[in-house]
Amino acid sequence: MNSTANIARHPTKYLIVDDHAAFRRTIRAFLPAGVVVECADGDAVLDCYAAEQPDWVLMDIEMCGVDGLKATRLLKEHYPAARVIVVSNHHEEEFRSAALELGTYGFVHKEHLEELSPLIIPNTHESHHE
Repeated sequence: MNSTANIARHPTKYLIVDDHAAFRRTIRAFLPAGVVVECADGDAVLDCYAAEQPDWVLMDIEMCGVDGLKATRLLKEHYPAARVIVVSNHHEEEFRSAALELGTYGFVHKEHLEELSPLIIPNTHESHHE
């Protein structure tokens, strides 16, 4: 077997970063098949990412301590290939623009979690794992 086939078959790993445990569970229900790990605040996102090396990061904006935009900025500085989708209750254009300027793959309002899979599935096999 070639290495490309092996890469394509590894289970997709998701890191959910949200300070509400109940909402982290809700997000899980809308994700395509894979392994899910969780992080409860933006302060810990770099350590969580380094330890888990997820394929996708689902990032809330409003969290205690380090907010999701700052956490995304830090994550992208240290791991430029990190694929982040912002998942937030904020629907104002300023938040969308800020998230996209940071190099995120998208912005999904928490009331429209069904939009997660279409963002993830076309890009699942473009893994950063080499």
